[in-house]
Amino acid sequence: MATPSALRRARERHQVRERILDAARELFVGQGYEALTMRRVAEAIEYTPPVIYQHFADKDALVREICLQAWRAFAHHFQSLAAVRDPIDRLGRMGALYVEFALTHPNHYRVMFMTPLPPDEPVEALAGPDPEARGRPELDAYAFLRAAVDEAHAAGAFAPDVDDPVAVAHALWLGVHGIVAMHIARPADHPGAWIEYRHPHAVARLQMRALMRGLTDCRAPE
Repeated sequence: MATPSALRRARERHQVRERILDAARELFVGQGYEALTMRRVAEAIEYTPPVIYQHFADKDALVREICLQAWRAFAHHFQSLAAVRDPIDRLGRMGALYVEFALTHPNHYRVMFMTPLPPDEPVEALAGPDPEARGRPELDAYAFLRAAVDEAHAAGAFAPDVDDPVAVAHALWLGVHGIVAMHIARPADHPGAWIEYRHPHAVARLQMRALMRGLTDCRAPE
């Protein structure tokens, strides 16, 4: 059984590691891959570089963990919908949860979808979850989306001319991405904003309704 002093040391080590990740994420998001260095992370948290190396072997290991944390949190965010039996209903609710994740974790979202890949030897984790998670709906958000789209397609829920589940998944995903990316990059309270905005949740609901009606060829009255 761990002693109180050992538990305290483990807790302090975890806290330092999280401070490192927070500082590195801020640098990565704000200034890009090249600007992120172990020295600058150390300066940001007022430690010496050797402390950073006690937690991460090198810069790529640090970036990889930032990215994997983001992808894991993203996948976990949708698991509450796993019990929704109707795939069309599940897809509609995914839009709302997508926006919720982006607004709650804007830095994670920037890392995953709004940060350019390194020019040379890109870190694999930037592109998606770790290989063991890829294709598993419980660990991979894109796989969760595809599973719902595939289920709806197999059930004949889409219009007869909608016959490419991959294109459907991309249309749904990128439609909502555009809304949250604009909000994160150019929020309504951004200095000098001249466009009249609506809240991303309201816009996303409208977007998902339009997309789902078009995909299912549903022309129900307002």
